[in-house]
Formats: sequence, C-alpha cells, structure tokens
Amino acid sequence: MIKSLLGSTIAVCLTAWIMSAGVHIEPWWHAIFVAIVLGVINALVRPVAKILALPLTIVTLGLFILVINALMVMLCAWFLDSFTVDGFWWALGFSLVLSVMTWLVNLIFGK
Repeated sequence: MIKSLLGSTIAVCLTAWIMSAGVHIEPWWHAIFVAIVLGVINALVRPVAKILALPLTIVTLGLFILVINALMVMLCAWFLDSFTVDGFWWALGFSLVLSVMTWLVNLIFGK
C-alpha cells in the first residue's frame, strides 16, 4: 500500500510538473494529499458516476469515461486548496497524462 501511494504521488508530481501552466500543487509535497484524495474519489465516487452515465457512455462509444475522469480531477481540486486546475480541459489533460505517468511509474518501479 505504501509503495502504491508513493508511486501515485510520484505520478501526480510528474504530471503537475508537465502541465504546470494549468495545474498547480502548492507546495509541491502536497502531491501526496492529491494522490490520497484522488484515490478515495476514484474508489468511491467514480464507480457510481460510471453506472449513472452508462447510457451516455454507450452512446459515445466509451468516450464519456474521459469526461468522468476529468470531473473526478476537478472534484479533487475542489476538496483541496493546495491543488488547483484551471478548467475542464486542463483536468481532462491532467487525467490523461496522469494515466500515462502512473503506467510509466508502475513499469519502472513495479506495482
């Protein structure tokens, strides 16, 4: 569990650094809180949102999942004062880049 949290924190730090124009974590070490809150949101809220949005997800051939991911990032930013996202498109980009960064960190360090 600690290894997974550390990997998620590294991925959040790297993603915020890459997208520094529209995503801000101040101070940088609050990325651990972003990783924790995002993990809790993805565990509790995201499954409910996916079930409620299932018809729209089917109509859009699964692309609405990207919107749900962006909304989860925006919800995380709403909960944390130290994490700000400058809009929906930045949240969408953050969720996409975070997925890639998480995959890379897990590839390098193992799950």
